[in-house]
Amino acid sequence: MSLKSEIFEQPAVLEQLLAHQSDQVERIAAEIRRIAPAYVFLAARGTSDNAGRYANYLWGSHNGLPVALATPSLFTYYAAPPKLQGALVVGVSQSGQSPDIVSVLAEGRRQGCPTLAITNAPASPLAQAADFVIDIQAGIEAAVAATKTYTAELMAIAMLSAALLGDPVKQASLAQIPAWARQALELDERIQRSAERYRYMSHCVVIGRGYNYATAFEWSLKMKELSYVVAEPYSSADFQHGPIAMVDRGFPVMAVAPGGKVYRDVLGMLRQLRRVHQAELLIISDQAEALEQAQSPLPLPADIPEWLTPLAAIIPAQLFAYHLTRVKGYDTESPRTIHKVTETH
Repeated sequence: MSLKSEIFEQPAVLEQLLAHQSDQVERIAAEIRRIAPAYVFLAARGTSDNAGRYANYLWGSHNGLPVALATPSLFTYYAAPPKLQGALVVGVSQSGQSPDIVSVLAEGRRQGCPTLAITNAPASPLAQAADFVIDIQAGIEAAVAATKTYTAELMAIAMLSAALLGDPVKQASLAQIPAWARQALELDERIQRSAERYRYMSHCVVIGRGYNYATAFEWSLKMKELSYVVAEPYSSADFQHGPIAMVDRGFPVMAVAPGGKVYRDVLGMLRQLRRVHQAELLIISDQAEALEQAQSPLPLPADIPEWLTPLAAIIPAQLFAYHLTRVKGYDTESPRTIHKVTETH
């Protein structure tokens, strides 16, 4: 098993999650509707934290649930947890091992809040601290860089959102995600060729907005941990408030720009980067006019609803990080100085 094989497992993992966890997600959604929390308090680290960014947008826009991203050190080092009255306390972790994430759920339970774990380890300390558990069932993920566990976390978050709504149209859209993931994987050879262009890249920025703000963060993380590129993520809005000043001719900008409510804003910024700043653009999009701005365009499958685009858009980003790591001559399976399970306090 290798990083690349795990990237290619994602359609099957997503199919399995839909097949085997839909009933559990429906039961959890029914309990959450009965409890009617005022907001979600979500704790995660690393890749799972980026899944939490997706939940922030999705549960907020579709389910009317504000999502507060936890600061776990308040629960551990500072021993000063906030009052969580009215919260659904959620922990997202592929391993379920990190003590600081577990401490957030344990404190939520102590304060009488309902708790939910989204994890690949249903017997883990995190799962044991939770009232409800969604097992993402991604199987063993041997590579240090998380890929299939990330998309499975996104799928679990999307499934819960659709179940809370009881919307058959959204449920039907979920069923199409594995096919869209397979289409995204068809870009593999094209991405391998594109990666050669960036062999000597040492720094870049990664742009996304809305639901794909999470994608920008996860893409940048994959490049940092695998190819050691200083890749800084921004929303297109934040990027214009100062950081855009560092872009000059040939500066590499990676962008995720699928159609949707934030698309025109992102497109306007990409046009400015190409025409005014003469930036080097690699763009993942399902929109022809966005792809036309790129020296390295990566087309997404057409007609994916905006709220589900992060599940497909991250796949070409993962492949790009993988191939860039290879052309730079680094180890894709064991990045230096980091380990599969990181336990923070």
